Amino acid sequence: MTIAHDPGKTGDLIVNIHDCRPVMLGAGTTIRLLRYSEETGDWVLWVQMEPGATFAPHWHLGHGQYFVTKGELIYDVGSAPAGTYGYEPIGSRHSEARCEEVTEYLFMGHGAVAFTDEEGGIRFILNHEYLRDVARGDVASDISNDAMEQAA
Repeated sequence: MTIAHDPGKTGDLIVNIHDCRPVMLGAGTTIRLLRYSEETGDWVLWVQMEPGATFAPHWHLGHGQYFVTKGELIYDVGSAPAGTYGYEPIGSRHSEARCEEVTEYLFMGHGAVAFTDEEGGIRFILNHEYLRDVARGDVASDISNDAMEQAA
């Protein structure tokens, strides 16, 4: 790290991903929290996924946007290879998201995402506060399908 980064800073923000501490968000998934807003609930992540990494079933309570720079994000609505922009509206439900090769993308969340169990019940809410606490090291997180299967 070359500069101390405060992802909750208000006002103008310029940040290099290398100035953000990498944090495991789940088996094979590392994030760097670029920004979060206490005011709007928005958050921005740099996501790196290893081959075989997954996101468990989830439901977007706020819309999300992403841009894939490397690899391919695969989920129930299709495939997003490098160079792809994706939009996920409020109410989108995904049974799984995964990758088969090293995949990197920028994700911009505008509100919460509810991670669900096999019956559709809410396991936990991923929002700006949750991501802030994970990035600080206050909360251990695993959003992968492996975690859901172990909890069952």
